[in-house]
Amino acid sequence: MMKILLVEDEVQVVSFLKQGLEEHGHAVSVALDGQSGFQMLTKHNYDVAILDIMLPHINGIDLLRAVREQAVQIPIIMLTALGTTENIISGLQSGADDYLVKPFKFEELLARISAVTRRVVAIENPIKGNHILSFHDIVVDDHLKSVKRGGEKINLTNTEYRLLCCLIHNKNRVLTRQQLLNKVWGIDFELSTNVVDVYVNYLRKKIEFSNLDRVIHTVVGIGYVLKKDE
Repeated sequence: MMKILLVEDEVQVVSFLKQGLEEHGHAVSVALDGQSGFQMLTKHNYDVAILDIMLPHINGIDLLRAVREQAVQIPIIMLTALGTTENIISGLQSGADDYLVKPFKFEELLARISAVTRRVVAIENPIKGNHILSFHDIVVDDHLKSVKRGGEKINLTNTEYRLLCCLIHNKNRVLTRQQLLNKVWGIDFELSTNVVDVYVNYLRKKIEFSNLDRVIHTVVGIGYVLKKDE
């Protein structure tokens, strides 16, 4: 059983989701506006939260940013009718772990919940064996969850950290987007978003700073590979 917070103002959607999730054995709390959602997310412990974007008082994007600023790290899924690429990128950049567009199939929401909660377990021990990973001038200390390049510390989000570790583990090997979705996000079905491309770009901006050598290379039509610049 998981404790799930649903932040949604459409009563029919709330009723449908609450009933369905509870029938699958989960405990569901509900907030009908962004302000109540913020209070509940910052004062109580949940296993996962599901947020709409179009909310009264505080919209879902501002709510997401606010709770991440408070170091609330629980998995958060955006559930909204706003499905443009710009909306999806905005949600991911603001700290969402996943983004599901209405209308949706309830079974897919269950799969997304399962996937994002599996990632939390993976974060606790993403690196097996030696706790020091390195590639070129990049050094990862898994005990400290720290990343340095050229001796300079780099601050990564949990998802960016997992992505970097995955790439280092598979250095000089091309990984498809679907392989990365499976290894980093725990998702074994096709996503309709460019979430992998978005997070690769985030990671590039942080580890390829100050005109340092490019290490994450795009393989057109396939995916990405971590290797030294040729």
